[in-house]
Amino acid sequence: MTYETKPGVKIPSRENSLPKRFYTDVTVVAEGDGFAVHLDGRPVKSPARRALSLPTRALAELVASEWAAQGERIDAPAMPATRLCFVALDLIPDARAATVAEVTKYASTDLVCFRAPEPAALIASQAAAWDPIIAWAGRSLDARFVPATGLMPIDQDPVALQRVMQRAGELDDWRLTTLAHVTAVCGSALIALALLEGEIDGEKAFVLSTLDEHFQISQWGEDHEAADRLARLRRELVVMGEVLRALDAASAA
Repeated sequence: MTYETKPGVKIPSRENSLPKRFYTDVTVVAEGDGFAVHLDGRPVKSPARRALSLPTRALAELVASEWAAQGERIDAPAMPATRLCFVALDLIPDARAATVAEVTKYASTDLVCFRAPEPAALIASQAAAWDPIIAWAGRSLDARFVPATGLMPIDQDPVALQRVMQRAGELDDWRLTTLAHVTAVCGSALIALALLEGEIDGEKAFVLSTLDEHFQISQWGEDHEAADRLARLRRELVVMGEVLRALDAASAA
C-alpha cells in the first residue's frame, strides 16, 4: 500500500518499509547448556552477531513463537521477547551497574508513591491499587516506601532504596534486563519487582501502571491514538510477564 502526495510522488507505507520475511521454518534446538532458535536451520543472531542462546526451552519457544507469527514482513516492534533477549545479550553485560542504578533511581520517585490531591474517586482508586504494592515491598524486600500527595516527591528511606538496589544487583542478566524494561515502561520499580517475584502478572502490571490514564478515559473518553498506545503497552507487559515465567521454567530438553 502506498500513499499519494502529489502526482508522480509516492511515500511507501510503514509495512512496505519493513524487511521481508526470509525464512519458512522456525525451530528450537538444544545447544550445549542453552536453547537456540533456528530459522530454516540457521541460528538467530543478535544485532551484535552473538548467538541467541537462551537459558530455558520455554523462553526459546516464546521467542520462536514471535518469529513464527511474522507475516510477509518482519515487524521487530511486535517481537518484545526477542528484542529483550537481544538487549540482555548485547548491552546488559557491560552496563549492569548503570542498569541497577537506573532501577533504583525510579524507586526513589516511584509511580505508586505519587498520589493525586483530587478528585476523591481517583484518590481512592490509587490507594486501592497501589497501597498493596507498597505493603508487598515492605514484606518482601523489607523496604518501607511512603506515598506523597502533589507534584514534588518526598525523600524515600535510603535503606528502602538500598534494598531495591541489592535485589536488582542479585539478578542474572536476563532478569535484570526484564526488570529494567518493565520499570521504565511502568515508571515503577516496585511494580516491576512485584512482577519479577510473581506477586502480580503482566496484565496486573498494565492495570496498575495505567490507572491514571484509565481514570481520565472514564471521565473524558478515549481516542484511537490513546487506545492503540495502551494496547501496545498491555501487550508489552503481558509478554514481559511471560518472559519471567519462562525463565523460571525447568530447562529440560
